[in-house]
Amino acid sequence: MAEENKIQDAEIISTTPAPAVPEVEVINASGEEPKKEEKPADQKEPPKETQPQVVVKKDRGISFFVGFILLTVLSIVFFFIPGITLVYLVSLVAAISAPVAWMFGALLSVIIWLLFKLKIKGFKKSFFWYIGLCVILTFILTVITVATSVKIWGTIFALLCGGSN
Repeated sequence: MAEENKIQDAEIISTTPAPAVPEVEVINASGEEPKKEEKPADQKEPPKETQPQVVVKKDRGISFFVGFILLTVLSIVFFFIPGITLVYLVSLVAAISAPVAWMFGALLSVIIWLLFKLKIKGFKKSFFWYIGLCVILTFILTVITVATSVKIWGTIFALLCGGSN
């Protein structure tokens, strides 16, 4: 996968060597060593010619776009995991429909993020703390799912898709 990305973004640069200019030594008739000529500071060297570059761009297939959409959806769900966790806990007590679960999950996640934003100074720092909370909640839910026979992820998926009432 990583090699495909390197190939997709590769730039092929022409590596034809530039013609070499031979150095010619000048010997004076008197046998003295030649003096090296110093270039005045006001004379500029002519700009070097750049070699032509060929950029190879590979067309992306359907798998690229499916993967991008999957990562986008998982990122959104990951961002809303604190609210979704609270909605899951409420759904254990009372039946909730899928649209209500999505709305309350999103609303609670934004409220939790705003609390982090208000309590922690700086957008970047509060965002990192919020992502840390998301990671901890994801880890806890996964540990509970693996350690017990409760299928938390399946229940959350069914709740958000409208399969559980």
